[in-house]
Amino acid sequence: MDDKQFSLTHHFNELRMRLIFILIMIVVTFAVGMFVAKPTMIYLQHAGVGKSITMNAFQVTDPFQVYIQLAFVIGLILVSPFFFYQIWAFVKPGLYETEQKITLFYIPIIVLLFLIGLVFSYTIVFPFTFKFMYQLNNDLKIHNTIGILEYFRFLLQMTLPFGFLFQMPLLTMFLTRIMLITPALLKKSRKYAYFIMLIVAAVIAPPELMTHLLITCPLIVLYEISIVISTITYRNMAKSEGNHLAKI
Repeated sequence: MDDKQFSLTHHFNELRMRLIFILIMIVVTFAVGMFVAKPTMIYLQHAGVGKSITMNAFQVTDPFQVYIQLAFVIGLILVSPFFFYQIWAFVKPGLYETEQKITLFYIPIIVLLFLIGLVFSYTIVFPFTFKFMYQLNNDLKIHNTIGILEYFRFLLQMTLPFGFLFQMPLLTMFLTRIMLITPALLKKSRKYAYFIMLIVAAVIAPPELMTHLLITCPLIVLYEISIVISTITYRNMAKSEGNHLAKI
């Protein structure tokens, strides 16, 4: 076996081992999620808009389905730092020392931004949307009988996407660092990006104008923040490159 084949086999074995570690941790964090899901489920039923409504189970299995869904989501959130660390550890040998430090720094930021997105949606977007739809039903003289499964599905539908959408500034910084995008490109593509955000908001939100705007506006703000971050990153890269050339 030559060196190239040995290196390829070594990388494949390492990747396989890291995937096994990730799968093991998914099982572990899901088990943890099974313990945490029950108090979380009870808390969400009696916090925020949940405390003002009566939830019903239309099928015997509805509460159990909610329980499993929450356990799975909690498990994925808990395993995410380990997942990203394993990816970082796999690509680490191919990075420079400064790149290793920078990419490692991304891991807690990714998790933090995801949690901020969840909190933002749960405390602002979801209550407004739910109360609006609930009040609309009352105005139309329609009796609201809310199933616990439908309530939690709607809750997850409104909150989880924001966890991913709040990664936009960090993703922009990363793509700028690897020179896939530039501040000029982001500014030039602004109108197209706004149009895409309108579509994303339409997918997430119910067909109602105020909720649609409540989702679109934060996305626009995130995009503008991303432009600023990309600009700062690009300038720092240019400055660093200039200092490097000056030393040569």
